Amino acid sequence: MLGRRIKAALSFISALSVLATSASAHKLFDFKGGSLSDSTTGTISKQCTGLAALDPKPGEIVKHDFERRECGPKDVFIEISYCGMCHSDYHTIKGEWGWPGGYPLVVGHEITGIVAEVGSEVSKFKVGDRVGVGCFVESCRECESCKTEKVQYCYQGCIQTYNFKHPTDKVNEITMGGYSTSITVDQDFVLKIPKEMSMDTGAPLLCAGITMWSPLVHFGVRKGRKKVGIVGFGGLGHMGVKLAKAMGNEVTVFSTSPSKQAAAEALGADFVVSKDEEAMKSLALSFDLIIDTASAPHPISGYLALLKPECTFCMVGASPEPFTDVGPFNVLANRLSLAGSLVGGIKETQEMLNFCGKHGIEADIELIPASQVNAAMEALGKYTGSTFRHVIDIKNTLSTDTQVEPL
Repeated sequence: MLGRRIKAALSFISALSVLATSASAHKLFDFKGGSLSDSTTGTISKQCTGLAALDPKPGEIVKHDFERRECGPKDVFIEISYCGMCHSDYHTIKGEWGWPGGYPLVVGHEITGIVAEVGSEVSKFKVGDRVGVGCFVESCRECESCKTEKVQYCYQGCIQTYNFKHPTDKVNEITMGGYSTSITVDQDFVLKIPKEMSMDTGAPLLCAGITMWSPLVHFGVRKGRKKVGIVGFGGLGHMGVKLAKAMGNEVTVFSTSPSKQAAAEALGADFVVSKDEEAMKSLALSFDLIIDTASAPHPISGYLALLKPECTFCMVGASPEPFTDVGPFNVLANRLSLAGSLVGGIKETQEMLNFCGKHGIEADIELIPASQVNAAMEALGKYTGSTFRHVIDIKNTLSTDTQVEPL
């Protein structure tokens, strides 16, 4: 079993490292003998307008007209209303994660919209439905992970919503994300947006929400009455606080920014400035779970000292640099687990959306017009200290006539 897990991890890393940039590039995924949906075999296309990065330096985004494939039998064609802006978008278009991108590149995987058309075999959705699309649009469907609703850990590497070769899409060289007016997706990777949820404030849940929900559930705090630490209080962190509190847990936010204290406390969390050594020492051996959302490089050894024995420090922020301050004895002494978590599968994402709809949980956002996408993207890269998520108003501000403000 360990060998299979290692093979799966290496497969995913390999997939990320060989992203195709031209028709002659390597094919990312080999689904020989698999049960991959045949819904995308057509070459007929629909016109679409997007916001695309042309190259990683400087990573400027411009209006870009391209095509989406027509609906196959199992496809859903969605007119996009809103798309959240994730740190992954920034890292990808800037080339900070060390693998090449295919340009022009349209990012975005926090997508909400309205179903405009369905394929002849679609049974889960109808025209007019409020829907969402998150980080994945296909997988092998045959491995253990896929069969157990953990598509994000597909042994062959799941196909992400942008910057990945799709094995049967004949229209685009790579998948193109939600900074665009429409998208065509297999019904099995489309989610229902609860009627209680707003489409704009609900969009970030498709990545930020499920990224926090999955480890909270997996590491045993779903039933509440646990002490949870959240490192960082941005787009991910504030969602983690809302979810963990709604589950009935005691929550503490750790941040280097004292200015975020009022916002964290308004959500019912305690607040600690992580540079305050005395405050950190006073919390030693007291947490059941700490989730690290920070995407900027930072030390983590101090947080391990705050965990109870046999508890977990889980990383969900994707720093472009490795952690260098942790050695064996940081984890051996108290049998600590150092873990990571990658968003979540389709089933658990729908469970998260339903939970948020029931409890009135939505993201704190700043809604921006498509014309301001460059300024918002640069703010992401500067770690400006905001606790909200930028969301692009696609339906009202993106068209063939849109003038995007330059960097």
